[in-house]
Amino acid sequence: MTRRRHTVIGLLLTALMLFPVYWMLNVSLTPQQDMRKSPPDLFPLHPTFEGHRAVLDDQLPYLGTSLLIGLGTVALTLLLAAPAGYSLAKLRPRGGGALGLVLLIAQMIPGIVMAMGFYGVFLDLGLLNSWWGLIIADSTIAVPFGVIFTAFMSGIPGDLIAASRIDGAGTFRIFWSIVLPVSRNALVTVSLFSFLWAWSDFVFANTLDGGGELRPITLGIYKYIGNNNQEWNAIMATAVVASVPATVLLVLAQRYVAAGVTAGAVKD
Repeated sequence: MTRRRHTVIGLLLTALMLFPVYWMLNVSLTPQQDMRKSPPDLFPLHPTFEGHRAVLDDQLPYLGTSLLIGLGTVALTLLLAAPAGYSLAKLRPRGGGALGLVLLIAQMIPGIVMAMGFYGVFLDLGLLNSWWGLIIADSTIAVPFGVIFTAFMSGIPGDLIAASRIDGAGTFRIFWSIVLPVSRNALVTVSLFSFLWAWSDFVFANTLDGGGELRPITLGIYKYIGNNNQEWNAIMATAVVASVPATVLLVLAQRYVAAGVTAGAVKD
């Protein structure tokens, strides 16, 4: 009886959390003239694909830009966070503890504060309205999270690294051929969260790339919203399409993420 009650409660909570997703899909299929019905239709009684056609006509370039920025953020984050995690975990450089504290503090800074700081710097350097400027900005959010590499790599047996040194492997060879392959779960976890942060970013995009030729999908959705024009059908259709890559990645990587986020939590 208790197990059944827990199951029912779990199903109710799951339905409550998924309802906004369902409503997003429902609105994306609702004709524009039915948007202000009271009460609204709980199901799309007269479904239309006008919003989805608008996505194909208007939003594909924005989706391509978001994909480019997301993959670029993943590459830059791994390039910086993986060696830093290995260094903090195994090489123990002087000042490593202070660096770890700085990275922790960096995760607490509000995004809008960082965006305003980036605006002044990018204005001087000529990086405004550029997709690679957004990659740099988004990486500043993702790299501090990448310190999860430190916890994971701390669990790699020291005997394995010592044996590699005896066999003649240098620091870079050990990192590339030994440490990275056994850090697959952490690599997938950091890559996934880096991509999702870049994919869903609006604050940096609106502040640093509001007028560029290559703008991400979050700005593509925002262009449908105006003082006298709110195309909710197209907005929700774009949100549905933009959610597909993130959903697919989460489903494919959930096993690695579950192992990666608990890395270092238990010591042998």
